[in-house]
Amino acid sequence: MEQEHLSDSKDAMRSDATVTMADLFDPSAKVRGVKYGDILTGTVARISPTEILIDIGSKCEGVVSGRELERLSPQDRAAIKVGDQVMAYVLRPEVEGEEPIVLSLARAWVEQDWANAQRMFESGEIYEGTVSGYNKGGLIVNFGRVRGFVPISQLESGRDLAKTGGEDAWRPMIGRKLRLKIIEIDRGRNRLIMSERAATQQWRRQQRERLLNSLKEGDVLTGRVSSLVDFGAFVDLGGADGLIHLSELAWTPVTHPREVVNVGDTVQVYVLQVDRARQRISLSLKRLQPEPWTQVFNQYEIGQIVPATITRLASFGAFARVGEVEGLIHISELTDENITHPREVVREGDTVQVKIIQIDPERHRIGLSLKQARGVADWEEYQTAQQAMPVSSGSVSDIPSAAMSAQSDDAAQPPIQG
Repeated sequence: MEQEHLSDSKDAMRSDATVTMADLFDPSAKVRGVKYGDILTGTVARISPTEILIDIGSKCEGVVSGRELERLSPQDRAAIKVGDQVMAYVLRPEVEGEEPIVLSLARAWVEQDWANAQRMFESGEIYEGTVSGYNKGGLIVNFGRVRGFVPISQLESGRDLAKTGGEDAWRPMIGRKLRLKIIEIDRGRNRLIMSERAATQQWRRQQRERLLNSLKEGDVLTGRVSSLVDFGAFVDLGGADGLIHLSELAWTPVTHPREVVNVGDTVQVYVLQVDRARQRISLSLKRLQPEPWTQVFNQYEIGQIVPATITRLASFGAFARVGEVEGLIHISELTDENITHPREVVREGDTVQVKIIQIDPERHRIGLSLKQARGVADWEEYQTAQQAMPVSSGSVSDIPSAAMSAQSDDAAQPPIQG
């Protein structure tokens, strides 16, 4: 086996090549006991086009050359300077009378990445990686110089892409950054499995705790509507969701959240309550809008004829929205005819003209009349029609007088004798 597993980063730094106190005072002493797979710390002594010479202490040098030098990218080679302290992987220990110790910088970096991955696996830290490739099973995300894999079952973003076709459906994911957590590591099998789902769940828990600890009633936040349910709308506040109850979406009655918001909408919300024990955040949309009933007297007056939309029907009358408030047309104010249910006169969604007959802002009530508005409309229509009639031998006001004169003339004539 070409590489050996390092149990942890401290073991990687420690090897049989440690120098004793006696070695420090022995000018002929060299690093002893160096073996294949050890990781040593040294100082770059010389750089040439064909090799990099590394001083590993006690008059001992190692060399990075040939194929191992080729494994370094141009950027990596340009970054190495004389005097830099580096970690090097032992490929071949020094043999008495033969060439110096053969080292690899690239393999040391890989082992260091494995050690970091092991540390993050044990601590449960979250790692942000970039998607570099894909196959039919999931996405490839590098952890430094170690190739990691995210199975489809562990993905949160882009899962719908798997339903659209073959492997190439994952192509749009290349270059995207993902929040990941290492859930399995096996250095011997070069196996590094990551999960976006686990990382997202952990991140959201952390964000929720942070928000719950920092939020207070009265705060105003910006969030995104994440989902709709029959009883309200959930808003993502940046890692934690809060709920806008149906009654807090608008000042007017709402039967379903979609009447006010849609998934994906960006909204400003008012924090009503923070329940840290139950980890719940209650929000309001309507509290950031003027309370309509405070404006009623400024907008309307008793006797005014206004347009209204029938919102719902009850056995005792019909509710109608006037501007931003909802009023009641009592069944007795719908028509002069005898009816048993408002549906005989109006239906939900109808737009009608109503007369305001009562205003009570404190009790949030406004009384409306359909029949009185129709009576006013009929009278106005009659007056308009009469004004439009042409004037001939006499005006409309002269008709009763003419009729009375005719009756007087008839009465003055003597009866016909038989």
